[in-house]
Amino acid sequence: PAVDIISAIEFDKTGDHLATGDRGGRVVLFERTDTKDHGVPRRDLERMEYPIGRHPEFRYKTEFQSHEPEFDYLKSLEIEEKINKIRWCQTANGALFLLSTNDKTIKFWKVQEKKVKKISDMNLDPSKAVGNGSIASSSTPKHCLANGGSPDRSYNYLGNDFSFPPGGLPSLRLPVVTSQETNLVARCRRVYAHAHDYHINSVSNN
Repeated sequence: PAVDIISAIEFDKTGDHLATGDRGGRVVLFERTDTKDHGVPRRDLERMEYPIGRHPEFRYKTEFQSHEPEFDYLKSLEIEEKINKIRWCQTANGALFLLSTNDKTIKFWKVQEKKVKKISDMNLDPSKAVGNGSIASSSTPKHCLANGGSPDRSYNYLGNDFSFPPGGLPSLRLPVVTSQETNLVARCRRVYAHAHDYHINSVSNN
């Protein structure tokens, strides 16, 4: 489709990351996978004019929606989401920073790895937790006072006729962190909009 056509491409200063922008307003990041050859950094090999037998290899890193189509009602002008230019900024604390722009709006993005913890569910098996015909209630009171008080004194988190079976509840599990996954999260830190009368063709940082 036409929205998948690449409209902007930019390497960072190290050459280890590549960013592309397309007509659909998306920015796709790629990461270099062959940065080292026999323990010597590739940049040093190039400086020594050492012959390198293979081309650079990149793998998909992440993508995010940078721009959306807009409409300027004052000028009756449609602003398409196509990315015109991408510029890399200085990295900090392991995060990647870049500027992306369409015809009118420049955005400053931060892409950073975030650890997402997966926690196992804490469940209570109703078949083993029944005392005198009722189980622990997990509903929240509709009217609560400060410090956990309740105007309805008959309300109780555990049913009034609930009793623990002898030996406790073997099916009650406490929440445990089962795994930690690392995801890349892109966040827009600043938006520079409504500052240009003419279309933006390029951006630069100092």
